[in-house]
Amino acid sequence: MLEKKVATRQSYGEALKDLGYKNENIVVLDADLSAATKTGIFAKEFPNRFFDMGIAEQNMISTAAGLATCGKIPYASTFAVFAAGRAYDQIRNSICYPKLNVKICATHAGVTVGEDGATHQMIEDISMMRTLPNMTVISTSDDTQTRWAVEEISKIQGPVYLRLCRLATPIIYENSNNFQIGKSIQIGEGIDATIFATGVTVSETLKAKEQLQNRGINVRVVDIHTIKPIDKEMIIKCAKETKRLISVEDHNIIGGIGSAIAEVLTEEYPCRLERMGINDCFGKSGKAEELLEYFKIDSKAIIEKFL
Repeated sequence: MLEKKVATRQSYGEALKDLGYKNENIVVLDADLSAATKTGIFAKEFPNRFFDMGIAEQNMISTAAGLATCGKIPYASTFAVFAAGRAYDQIRNSICYPKLNVKICATHAGVTVGEDGATHQMIEDISMMRTLPNMTVISTSDDTQTRWAVEEISKIQGPVYLRLCRLATPIIYENSNNFQIGKSIQIGEGIDATIFATGVTVSETLKAKEQLQNRGINVRVVDIHTIKPIDKEMIIKCAKETKRLISVEDHNIIGGIGSAIAEVLTEEYPCRLERMGINDCFGKSGKAEELLEYFKIDSKAIIEKFL
């Protein structure tokens, strides 16, 4: 990992601008949060293709659906708690049911929103979005992966939910050559355990991997950037090749990547999975790094699993 840290919401805003130059059908909608979601970067370059819908998330999603029927590729952005929560009915009935080509890009997901507290810490969105028919769900872990995802989802037809975070995280990948929607990334060949992670927890897991290796414990990390469709082949492969399976996520342990992995294992290769995440409770106000430690989803908590 590089020392430089970038929040995936920042990567999103910059990638949107680049995509706007490449594809004139890209339009962006925001719900009065363009400074925080970084869609303001796109708005500055393409003011005629940017729509600030105000504090009206349900209207924003419905408008995005309408634009999609006219051949546009709408990127609809707001905080995850408002995108997946407040606008769920519109996402379900106006986008997923007719399978419209709308990209819902939700920033500020998980407890790493920090001081905004429980009301703004969306820890249920992966569960909600992955249960919707026709929806692709992606959760990126660094700047490189986010920039790839923003452009890549414009090339596929149908609804996409892209989960982004507020917290600046290390750059993990030098390039995007090995990224593919529906295929996770394996880092390392360790056989003592596989640690599955997504989003902000990937960098925490890699820190733990390095420290565990110094103790003679060799693990592999699997970055599950695409949660739906999930990479069944990778999960089964790791279950067969490693002694332990652990999942780590900035999300409720109910319905998140741990649940998605467990579903695959139950049907394909039954074995034990240890799930690390938010244990079916709401978040708290605090600094993002402190909350990762409090909810035991940081590198320290991962290491403790092996001691």
